[in-house]
Amino acid sequence: MSRILITGGAGFIGSHLADRLLADGHSVVALDNLFTGHRRNISHLAGHERFHFIKHDVTEYIYVDGKVDAILHLASLPSPVDYLREPIKTLKVGALGTHKALGLARAHGARFLLASTSEVYGDPQVHPQPESYWGNVNPIGPRGVYDESKRFAEAMTMAYHRYHGIDTRICRIFNTYGPRMRPDDGRVVTNFIAQGLRGQPLTVYDDGSRTRSFCYVSDLVDGMVRLLDSGNAEPVNLGNPTEMTVLEFAKTVQRLTGGHSEVVFVSPNDERTKDDPHIRQPDISRARQLLSWQPKVSLETGLRETINYFRELLGATE
Repeated sequence: MSRILITGGAGFIGSHLADRLLADGHSVVALDNLFTGHRRNISHLAGHERFHFIKHDVTEYIYVDGKVDAILHLASLPSPVDYLREPIKTLKVGALGTHKALGLARAHGARFLLASTSEVYGDPQVHPQPESYWGNVNPIGPRGVYDESKRFAEAMTMAYHRYHGIDTRICRIFNTYGPRMRPDDGRVVTNFIAQGLRGQPLTVYDDGSRTRSFCYVSDLVDGMVRLLDSGNAEPVNLGNPTEMTVLEFAKTVQRLTGGHSEVVFVSPNDERTKDDPHIRQPDISRARQLLSWQPKVSLETGLRETINYFRELLGATE
């Protein structure tokens, strides 16, 4: 049994990781300042003898009493709504937060896993995207605060690995969805599901030809756990390689939410879509080879679970 710290542990992915690690027999410390995370994501763990929650900002010095065997660093502001509203905070979490988390790993001799992102590839000119691709990122665009925060976090992680000998891992997460996402986070999955359940038009930007690849959260978590247990320090893509257009995805959500909402095309007039990737598909050859991992949950199965969660959540709050 290990004692594992998750920064961003009350967030969407972090809370699912906590569930998985507890089910595997580990002890979990979830650290979160609740800026984008929420207590409801971990409320079912209250009173669990192997779970402990610490409310703390990862950009400040982190102290954890007792042993820490591994740190999974997920704290970030990954949603467009958040990083456009709080650009400096986003950069600080990626830079200072990663530095503090790595310092904690060094102090405890802990293994460290950085949750990076497919956004390090920017608007890619190589398709699908392998880990060897350096990316096409606009560092001074509005999205740059998130993209560059993660690119810096990767550089910092590898510097600690090379200079201090820290046992590190880097996973580049592609579009992930599932229960516990925030309905107001501005991402395509949550936008379409919330609109569909409310009977509102599903708003597709431009002609809907941009592509995404959607991975269900349990598949991602399984990949992250396998990566943590591996001996690989190089970045590994974790995502679903099944690519589809945003319009195709909208029509799928439309059908699964009851088909009462029409799909409408709109021209974006804000910064959320500036430098938005036109294509997005992971090359998961490395994950298949090193981790024996690939996604198992179909889009329809995962979306049904997610829609059921949002139906209950929105029903309770509206």
